[in-house]
Amino acid sequence: MRLLIWLVTNTLAVAVAAWIVPGIDFTDPGGLEENWPTWLAVGVILGIVSSLVKPVVTILSIPFIILTLGLFLWVINALMLLLTSWLAEQFDLGFVVDDFFWSALLGALVITIVNWAVATVVHD
Repeated sequence: MRLLIWLVTNTLAVAVAAWIVPGIDFTDPGGLEENWPTWLAVGVILGIVSSLVKPVVTILSIPFIILTLGLFLWVINALMLLLTSWLAEQFDLGFVVDDFFWSALLGALVITIVNWAVATVVHD
């Protein structure tokens, strides 16, 4: 059940970010009803990147995190979103993040807020 909630949350967060943030797009026409396997795959990629790559990058950047009072974590989240976009491009999924400033930064913020909101609603 926890895996299913994690998967749906990541997919929902990516969908909301693509809907709200200009510069984050799915190149396939149609909505979530038609392209849900693609959106689900991008949610899985984001989850895997956040689970495997992000902890390593966070540990290696502890001095920057301390120096910026934690704001560098936002930059790390944006970089993970860009990595997700690059991986989705390699798998020809049609998920595109245009640039770091503002698309990735705003997208990371939206994804963080959606994940937080779902976590507060769904208690373990």
